[in-house]
Amino acid sequence: MPELPEVEVIRAGLAEHVVDRTLSDVEVLHPRAVRRYVPGPEDFRARLLGERVEAVRRRGKYLWLELDSGTAVLGHLGMSGQLRVQPAGTPDEKHLRVRMRFADGGDELRFVDQRTFGGLQVTDLRPTQGGQVPAEIVHIARDPVDPDFRAEDVVRALRARRSEVKRGLLDQSLVSGIGNIYADEALWRARLHGTCPTWRLTRKQGQVLFHAVAEVLDEALAAGGTSFDALYVNVNGRSGYFSRALAVYGRDGQPCERCAALIRREVFMNRSSYFCPTCQPRPRSSRRARGTPPHTARP
Repeated sequence: MPELPEVEVIRAGLAEHVVDRTLSDVEVLHPRAVRRYVPGPEDFRARLLGERVEAVRRRGKYLWLELDSGTAVLGHLGMSGQLRVQPAGTPDEKHLRVRMRFADGGDELRFVDQRTFGGLQVTDLRPTQGGQVPAEIVHIARDPVDPDFRAEDVVRALRARRSEVKRGLLDQSLVSGIGNIYADEALWRARLHGTCPTWRLTRKQGQVLFHAVAEVLDEALAAGGTSFDALYVNVNGRSGYFSRALAVYGRDGQPCERCAALIRREVFMNRSSYFCPTCQPRPRSSRRARGTPPHTARP
């Protein structure tokens, strides 16, 4: 599933092609693409006709087109969604779900989704401390690329939780945009095992961890994101190449770049975690390490 770098690359590409353009036609070619919009495909189309795109914004893994009426088109790519900018008249993609045409007759915006887990919806914007965001995602926290993101606040909240560090990194209500790939990469850089209890994380370790998160995300953005197959592409159909720089993710059985120990894989929340057993030693097996914080531990 696309994570923050991939969605940000798409947002920046869309901003170049659709801002200050007026929608003249919208075709919903598969109803599942707008299933979260309860009024249905016809109303979806009617709400967008004549709207001008004022900005393309993102929070975490969500992005939206901000419209001049004060509403927005909120999108989530799911497992295989793509937002493609194509010249008018370009043959339809096999899994084209929504087409948006503009009054200037130029490039179209297309939503392509093979597995139809992603979707678009028209929604209202709600004011928050970070500006206006779609009503459906007001609970999503700021992400590390946001200029107003404060790592120290997240570290404080993380240390107050009864959880594990990797679970905290993936909690979008605590910090958004970090998914499985970048969590593993940041934990490797910070020399932390993902099962480290959050309340045992020191402030210094938290600072190191979020410095690593910022580094990984910045490098992934510069590389255009991470592509493992043809399903993730930017608006021009190009793949990202950060996968070439991954230190642990997907490298089970290969030597660690730092110490040469073999990278290991373990099951985590129906997914996989990758780590170096030497650089990222697992917390000692104890009651505390399994999830009971010290102030509630029994003798």
